[in-house]
Amino acid sequence: MKKNLTTLFLFLTISFSSFCESGIPIHIWKEIPSMKNQYSVMYMHSPKENSTKRPAVIVCPGGSYHHLGIYNEGYKSAKWFSENGFVAFNLRYRTAEAGYHYPAMLQDIQRAIQIVRENAEEFNVDASKVGIIGYSAGGHLVTMAGAFHKSHDELKNLGINHSVSLRPDFVVPVYPVVSMNDELAHRWSRKSLLGKNQSQERKNEFSMELQIPNDMPPTYVVVCKDDNVVDYRNSLALYDALQEKQIKSELALYEWGKHGFGMLDNEFMKTFRWNEPLKQWLIEIGIIK
Repeated sequence: MKKNLTTLFLFLTISFSSFCESGIPIHIWKEIPSMKNQYSVMYMHSPKENSTKRPAVIVCPGGSYHHLGIYNEGYKSAKWFSENGFVAFNLRYRTAEAGYHYPAMLQDIQRAIQIVRENAEEFNVDASKVGIIGYSAGGHLVTMAGAFHKSHDELKNLGINHSVSLRPDFVVPVYPVVSMNDELAHRWSRKSLLGKNQSQERKNEFSMELQIPNDMPPTYVVVCKDDNVVDYRNSLALYDALQEKQIKSELALYEWGKHGFGMLDNEFMKTFRWNEPLKQWLIEIGIIK
């Protein structure tokens, strides 16, 4: 009996530890009857010292809009942000692997922004400092969320009334998919996002270098010249579009590092510490001190 209790205690301890590391799950659609069967979840990571209102960030891993790189791009990013004073939310948004195409992904990130802002008091979040970071296809998603916060209100299209702004306060696309046009497109991401409807009109609509509005949030773009998955010219096209609209923006362009490094403590991170210039930029735009 004693041995069984010890085994149970160890199991519960390990389970609780894993639960804490992965974050507190928030099922974003459970309050919406028509959407309650959707699996989208975000996992909340709070700073250890959380006595004052904190900025928040929603993390969107990549995976070609087909699957999600939850560990290196999701969990590791949420951990770094929470260690640097943010309440971080790792978003497991819907993808083509489970049969979803647009607008499911934009619905999920807009719903996540809504929940964070509407529950800012409970989450100990400063509702005026809610940003988003995304990797690869997730970089396209966060850019889309920044650009489409007025023109494509997918919550309103679902009949969801909200009083909070869907405009993020900063956007960080990392080695992002940007264009849906043939010259630059990452075709797997395009197929996963758009499904069978890949008319030129649709390609243009979701080519983010063509869709930057005048009120696009401040944007920090990260990419490596030797990216072996998504042509790094996607990031150049995005940055040029941001500059043309005079959006506060920065391009962190590295000579090497390829694709998919996320926040792993790998050779690229050890050499460049790419998140430190990002942190400095967040200080410069007034998100953190």
